[in-house]
Amino acid sequence: MQNHLITRTVLPTDHHQAVLIGRAWFDDLGPVLVRVRDDGLYDLSSLAATCSQLLEMNDPVGTVREYGGARLAETAPVLANSAFDRRLPGTPWFMAPCDLQAIKAAGVTFVASMLERVIEEQARGDASRAESVRQAVVDVIGDNLSNVRPGSAEASALKEVLVKQGPDAEVFTKSQPMSAVGTGAEVGIHPASEWNNPEPEIVLAVNSRAEVKGIALGNDVNLRDFEGRSALLLGKAKDNNASCAIGPFIRLLDDHFTMDDVRSCHLDMRVTGLEGFELQGSSSLSKISRDPLDLVAQACNSNHQYPDGFMLFLGTMFAPTQDRFGPGQGFTHAVGDTVSVATPRLGTLTNRVNHTDKVTPWTYGLNALMRDLARRQLLN
Repeated sequence: MQNHLITRTVLPTDHHQAVLIGRAWFDDLGPVLVRVRDDGLYDLSSLAATCSQLLEMNDPVGTVREYGGARLAETAPVLANSAFDRRLPGTPWFMAPCDLQAIKAAGVTFVASMLERVIEEQARGDASRAESVRQAVVDVIGDNLSNVRPGSAEASALKEVLVKQGPDAEVFTKSQPMSAVGTGAEVGIHPASEWNNPEPEIVLAVNSRAEVKGIALGNDVNLRDFEGRSALLLGKAKDNNASCAIGPFIRLLDDHFTMDDVRSCHLDMRVTGLEGFELQGSSSLSKISRDPLDLVAQACNSNHQYPDGFMLFLGTMFAPTQDRFGPGQGFTHAVGDTVSVATPRLGTLTNRVNHTDKVTPWTYGLNALMRDLARRQLLN
């Protein structure tokens, strides 16, 4: 794990012109909001007590640039100490960069993910049946889905095979505020799940005014068997201990990194198992079926508000089907898998897989955060 947590791979390739926001745990302080540079972590606490508060500013990127902040630690040792199994007392480590924000996700935003959702449902969550269902679908519609868009005339023509999406996006609660884990942490799969997968995604950092202020990487750990058995189990398939990873940092939008750059992001994912298994895949935002800002508008509007802002997973076209434990069984995680999500201008998010009842329990919530902020006299 530590080999993945070095500045050369974790930071964006153009990190010298990026404004990166992170949260680091200090044993004597609790979570501290910081600006992350290759040479160090710079304290933003006097500027904003929380990430949510920072994103409420009209110009957070300009304000952070002008503010500076005291240097608290070197970046490299903090990254190395973020490995869940190597944390040294007295040395800071990186947490998920968000805090008070709700954590939302948009589902089936790519044609490939729409297809896999139908396969899950038709297979009733049974991985051994998925390949035959997948082949039956391909026999009807072919394997070139690049021109089929949910809600379009083409998608409507396939409604006997695919679920018609219509104008409404699927937006659901992925996880609770403060529950996401950061780079270097373990991510959790339910011990009763036999068919699950990572989902590499772009995550928008949105304030209460539905303004996208920053971008992060995310891993929406998903239980395909739970989800496939019933739509009523979506919450159980998505929201579990450590099932949501966000990081390594939030890159604030500016002239060097805009929403158009987000729309062209290409994500690479690698899964490496303890037994030597390797899986590589990718997901390109250019193939998303709904514009990211449309998804934001559907999540936050006159019918639904987020006074502390929200993090929005944009969905993925990555649906691994590579056989792992036997012919026709497809892919599923194993305890000990290392999962990396990367794109050059956002860096790399890396986590290790374990069962949800074995990873570190989530105990530090909103009450604990308010207590620590009050102790540091950062609450107005």
